[in-house]
Amino acid sequence: MRKKLTAEAEELTAEIVQAEENFHALITESGEGAGDDQADAGTKTFEREHEMSLVYNARDMVQQTERALDRIENKTYGKCEECGNFVGKARLQVFPRATLCMVCKQKEERR
Repeated sequence: MRKKLTAEAEELTAEIVQAEENFHALITESGEGAGDDQADAGTKTFEREHEMSLVYNARDMVQQTERALDRIENKTYGKCEECGNFVGKARLQVFPRATLCMVCKQKEERR
């Protein structure tokens, strides 16, 4: 699991770099085209917001992955942070960054 999470962290970091480069390129290009109509301006705004969203999402995933790696180091990986029960092998295989068991996750989502 450690190898998988480390590889994911590296991939996500590369995605962040690429998304940030795309975002900066969009910002640079947004100054051009002073004669753009409303549709063009709207499209550029949408593209910038989409790239920002990708950057924020990738950063969040990197933080979750680093947290999972820390939990492996601390020998707490696979235990629910809320109740202390095991998260479950199937859940960790699907979402290796999971910190809550299914019962606690359902409770959290109902709040």
